[in-house]
Amino acid sequence: MPKALSTIIRIAKYTLSDEVRQKSLVVMFVICALFIFLIRGCYQGNYMVNGQVLDAGTVIRIVSKITFHVIAAGAMILTALLSMRVFRRDRDYGMQSCILSKPIARWQYVAGKILGLWALSSIFMFILHSIIFIIASINLKVVMPEYLIASLLCCFNLLFVVIAVLLLSLLMPDIIAFLCVIGIGVVSFVADGIFVLSHSQMAQAMVRQPGMQSELTWWQVAYYLWPKLSGTQQFASSFIGSEGPHEFGSIYSLINVLIYVFILVSLLFLRFRNEDII
Repeated sequence: MPKALSTIIRIAKYTLSDEVRQKSLVVMFVICALFIFLIRGCYQGNYMVNGQVLDAGTVIRIVSKITFHVIAAGAMILTALLSMRVFRRDRDYGMQSCILSKPIARWQYVAGKILGLWALSSIFMFILHSIIFIIASINLKVVMPEYLIASLLCCFNLLFVVIAVLLLSLLMPDIIAFLCVIGIGVVSFVADGIFVLSHSQMAQAMVRQPGMQSELTWWQVAYYLWPKLSGTQQFASSFIGSEGPHEFGSIYSLINVLIYVFILVSLLFLRFRNEDII
């Protein structure tokens, strides 16, 4: 087992270093970092809501949460872009046949690729979140270690994206695999928005009728079974500002994503085991 683990780690290191050497990744990281530095002015100044001036603590929570979601969503898109051509590039360059000609199992190769891509995308997102953490600490003298904890929780979404794109890239063209996973994320965010609106007091008052009993509909079943990428991100952001104890519905989103990760990685291992290596 230690030998198998060392092989996976070695493949992950090669994958990570190979992706880092790409100029496009460096350019995207620099652009994102500059964008983060440009919004640092949002942490300064006075903000008024309903005629009341917001205190610094409220401002830091609002701005930090908005930036947190933007970075997390952008990291998922970047992760999908990095993952969609990994298998094809290794196959075209003869890297797959070179690696698998050695005493290395196919599942070790796939696990190393997953670990390398997940580590790279997680580091990318964590650095951007750390920049926001440092800016907030310097400008407003407010330390929020829960911000970094929330960033680590969002890494599970990145793991889902890596595995889903790698699996779909074996079944369909790379760009279609990318668009499918992005579509899954978009549907998750839209469905959560509709769910919140449908459970608002105004919507409940408009829909509810006397003597009407609530029944479980097919839409609700599909909503709870769909990959909860948005819910996991919301659950992670709830740690920012210490909103209080978390309900089971929020924790369910994280459990949902972890179950999908287990299912998809099993399907990926089974599918790659039957893949032709050229």
